[in-house]
Amino acid sequence: MLLARQHAILDLAKQIGRVTVDDLSSRFDVTPQTIRKDLNELCEQRLLARVHGGAILASGVENVGYDARRQIASREKAAIGRAAAAMIPNDASLFINIGTTTEAVAQALLQHTGLMVITNNINVANIMRPYPKIEVVIAGGVVRRADGGIVGEAAVDFIRQFKVDFAIVGTSAIDEDGSLLDYDFREVKVAQAIMANARHVILVTDSTKFDRTAPVRIGTVDQVDTFVTDVCPSERIRRRLGEADVRLVEALGGEDIAEPVGAGDPIPAVQA
Repeated sequence: MLLARQHAILDLAKQIGRVTVDDLSSRFDVTPQTIRKDLNELCEQRLLARVHGGAILASGVENVGYDARRQIASREKAAIGRAAAAMIPNDASLFINIGTTTEAVAQALLQHTGLMVITNNINVANIMRPYPKIEVVIAGGVVRRADGGIVGEAAVDFIRQFKVDFAIVGTSAIDEDGSLLDYDFREVKVAQAIMANARHVILVTDSTKFDRTAPVRIGTVDQVDTFVTDVCPSERIRRRLGEADVRLVEALGGEDIAEPVGAGDPIPAVQA
């Protein structure tokens, strides 16, 4: 049976997606050791999943709510957005798909010029629409009320009309075997079409996605050309990226931000 404090911790995690030991200790005026015990018990019941410094909602068949996802790892997502945007030259064409990390890339691209952005994300369209030097093209299809994502066969057919320089794609979870996972099979079909119709695929996702799982498979990490994250905690994933010549950029890992990648350039070497 859960304690009242544990119920409150779970409610807070449902609201904001991620809770930390330090914040909970201060909020409930108990020791960090007490909070760690609470989190461990919640994790044993598969209500939460432990991450460094705290816990997140346990993965299941449904994603964390959009507002909560925006707050999870917001600093890391901003850094990822800047790193990915630095790779995109002016006058490029690109897909940007659904996700709060891809929205961070859109935000970081606002000073670029001559971009043609095709998106199935209403939030991306709203971020970029006011900028006259960026042309925004939005897919048709079913609009998900939860997060403004456009999904379904109509969106897939629309995406297949294009062949662009870059694709900025996100994922809800990364399995230890390198699988890229999501929750909505309709969204996955659009993401697969985006990856298939871009010359250079840039995967953007923060490190909390290594602690989650989801039921629908998009593909694998070796199907992308560049992987931008805050830090990659999995040595197994690092090895797989190296074997597939996928470039790894860790936005908070001390690496230099890359120069723009030309659409016809070979895949860059993996970072040491």
